[in-house]
Amino acid sequence: MRVSEHPILGALPEAESVTIYFDGQPIPARAGEPIAAALMNAGIRAFRTTAKRHEPRGIFCAIGRCTDCMMIVDGVPNTRTCVTLVRDGMQVETQHGLAAMRTEEDKA
Repeated sequence: MRVSEHPILGALPEAESVTIYFDGQPIPARAGEPIAAALMNAGIRAFRTTAKRHEPRGIFCAIGRCTDCMMIVDGVPNTRTCVTLVRDGMQVETQHGLAAMRTEEDKA
C-alpha cells in the first residue's frame, strides 16, 4: 500500500512503472523507489530468514543501518533493499541465513 496523498507532502508524483522479479514472480514498482518499498506495496513482508532459527525478517530501520532487509539482488547477497533503488528487470531473491557470493559456474 502506497501513500498516494500525504497531508504535508501532497500527491505522489508521477513515476515510470517498472517490473522487478521477486523469487521469479513479477512485481510492479515505481522507478526510483527502494526495492523494500515495492515489495511492501506488493504485500511482501519477509525478505530474509535468520541463520540459526530461520525466523523471517523484513523492514526494521528502513535507513540502511541494520541488516533485516538484506536480500539477494541480481545475484549479490546481503544487499540492503531499503536503500537500493529498483531497476527494470531486477532479480530479487529471499535470502536464507548468511548467503555466500555465487560464482559464474553457480549461476549457470
